[in-house]
Amino acid sequence: MAQIFEPENRFKIWLEIETLACEKMAELGVIPESCPKALREKGGFDVARIDEIEAEVKHDVIAFLTSVAEHIDDPDASRYVHQGMTSSDVVDTCFAVQLTQAADILLGDLDRLLAALKKRVIEHKETLCIGRSHGIHGEPTTFGLKLAGHYAAFSRAKKRLLAAREEIAVCTISGAVGTYATVNPQVEEYVAARLGLRPETVATQVIPRDRHATFFCTLGVIASSVENFAVEVRHLQRTEVREAEEFFSKGQKGSSAMPHKRNPILSE
Repeated sequence: MAQIFEPENRFKIWLEIETLACEKMAELGVIPESCPKALREKGGFDVARIDEIEAEVKHDVIAFLTSVAEHIDDPDASRYVHQGMTSSDVVDTCFAVQLTQAADILLGDLDRLLAALKKRVIEHKETLCIGRSHGIHGEPTTFGLKLAGHYAAFSRAKKRLLAAREEIAVCTISGAVGTYATVNPQVEEYVAARLGLRPETVATQVIPRDRHATFFCTLGVIASSVENFAVEVRHLQRTEVREAEEFFSKGQKGSSAMPHKRNPILSE
């Protein structure tokens, strides 16, 4: 997950966006074919060099484009890179790619969690335990039913995350202030299709931030379901309850001072 947001991956995506945009511009006859050809064959960057340039120019995209131009080492080709585009075209579209990459990892994690919960729900569908309301003993229930509630919550979480991924998977290549005055909308359509995104409906240069808010709010709701499950496990492992506990492997230690302890460290 962390690798997605590392500079290396971010600049790799930036380079792909610039290259795709140039490919379509060349197809439209706006720039020479030599530009995207040079980007595909010699396009590259150096993170340390970008940092060095940015320290002087105080602009991340300009620093990146300068590094790319140094790698291409062909002024007649590199002069057309980024033509008609604005920085947000690259930065916001890249962030959309990063968030979809992150969402795909989380969706895979949810699938594994759902599979594990389903297995235990079936295994314990007739395992009797006490049901509680307000934390107080109520009526008998089954441990499988308890787990089924969490399974349902994470099933809803998956649906929400799929919707949030769809919400954030948008691209903008619309030029300064989003008017398309300097870049053909076909460029945006081409870049979006190649990156697995769709064009933003209306972008005033930047992708509307309500999309990001929706995405991160969804992560917050999912995190609350994780917390709810973890608190339940932690409660059930309390010494005076001891209805369930986390796996405690051979050789595992519970405390540096109290060797008898088996702490629910994963839930915590």
